[in-house]
Amino acid sequence: MSTTGLESRAAAYAALGDPSRLAVAELLANGDLASGELGRRLDIPSNLLAHHLHVLEEAGLIERHRSEGDGRRTYVARTPSCNDLIGGPGLARPRKVAFICSQNSARSQLAETFWRTVSDVPVVSGGTHPASRVHPLAVAAARRHGLDLTTAHPRLAADVLTGGELVITVCDRAYEELDTAPLHWSIPDPARGDDQEAFDAAYDDIARRITRLTAGLAAG
Repeated sequence: MSTTGLESRAAAYAALGDPSRLAVAELLANGDLASGELGRRLDIPSNLLAHHLHVLEEAGLIERHRSEGDGRRTYVARTPSCNDLIGGPGLARPRKVAFICSQNSARSQLAETFWRTVSDVPVVSGGTHPASRVHPLAVAAARRHGLDLTTAHPRLAADVLTGGELVITVCDRAYEELDTAPLHWSIPDPARGDDQEAFDAAYDDIARRITRLTAGLAAG
């Protein structure tokens, strides 16, 4: 093992040695949160939270980016390195999962169809403002990964949510619109770039998150 690798791991463990920073990492185990949400849950002042987030970011354990909806918000997520280093509290096995985004034309459709390949828990998807069709580049991205979205069509979130689902929002706008408290995955909108690489990146992020989540459900 390289000295650099050992030093990086030592720095990460040192960052997590503070109880508040470890609590931040555990709160982010299954989903992303805005910095303000973290502060309220931990009941610590914003300047102290900013310090803890800076330390975690410097250690490569979290990443932050602006909301694509409310630009005043910054979402915090664990990095893959953090997930490799520590676990976190699992979730109870839900009776159904619902992936929600704004248009139900790309991210939530990819999430729904990928979920079916790794879990027998029923799944649906919907949008707060459904588009008229699934984005062609989402269909193409699904096809490259052996998935079929050719017959999928966007649906209204209110029509697919019946109550009792594990709701997972995969776009910032939908998370900020819903009056519930869903699990949130802050995944950039691939349609903004309108290129295949952006859709592949969204698929990879979704697949990684779902694989990790379903592994936790199986262990729970």
